[in-house]
Amino acid sequence: MIQKETTKFTASTVFEGMTSISAVLNSPLGNDRKIESVWVDQAKKKSKASEIGFLLAKSKELGFPVNFVEQEKIDELSIGNTHGGILAFCTERTIPRLSINDIVAESLYVYLEGIEDPYNFGYTLRSLYAAGVSGVVMPLRNWMTAAGVVARASAGASELMPLYTADTETAIELFRASGYQILCAGIRDSVSIYEKEFRYPVLLVIGGEKRGISRNLLKKADQIVRIEYGRAFRGSLSAASAATVMAFELFRQNLKP
Repeated sequence: MIQKETTKFTASTVFEGMTSISAVLNSPLGNDRKIESVWVDQAKKKSKASEIGFLLAKSKELGFPVNFVEQEKIDELSIGNTHGGILAFCTERTIPRLSINDIVAESLYVYLEGIEDPYNFGYTLRSLYAAGVSGVVMPLRNWMTAAGVVARASAGASELMPLYTADTETAIELFRASGYQILCAGIRDSVSIYEKEFRYPVLLVIGGEKRGISRNLLKKADQIVRIEYGRAFRGSLSAASAATVMAFELFRQNLKP
């Protein structure tokens, strides 16, 4: 267990469990990740017959091998314990630099930085995908190096969500040129996300709870927004929590009658 804990944040393209593997197989155009091989606990041949049949059919279609091995080998190769006896070794995914051609009209995007670990990053992507976000923009250094962990934490959403990289200032310039309103999460000179109606298109910028967003970038926002608390509380929500709450509130505000 100690070894697992020390390796869980390292680069990994081992996808664990059918939810993560299915997300790779069903990923949209633009996601170039491929499955190189699948490893299955041979003791699961009966209990996982339907999943194995699906993978064998896909292996013939896409040209990757399916290997049946002992449970101990699966446990050795995996980080988590919710894999169900099925792993996939995958290629790296190219995360493109954001360009103005990537931005669709009348939608919601999130610029996300400051997430503390790949699990929280994955949980955040799961929420943003569920909230209908059209894409997530990240710094060049991000948690997609731990793609297997992120996919498991996001229930596969990380492979289904369009992802881009850009520095914050470039992202703001490109979205503003596309007619987007820029909202930055912050406290000073802010309005409650619940006080005003923010119609799409919106770029929501979320910074980490430790450093937040720089004052220079806050000056470039069209509006600084905050989340109202249910009681007096001097602390900040995690970046993951703030992104989730704000994305769903924006989704609610833009629901069509």
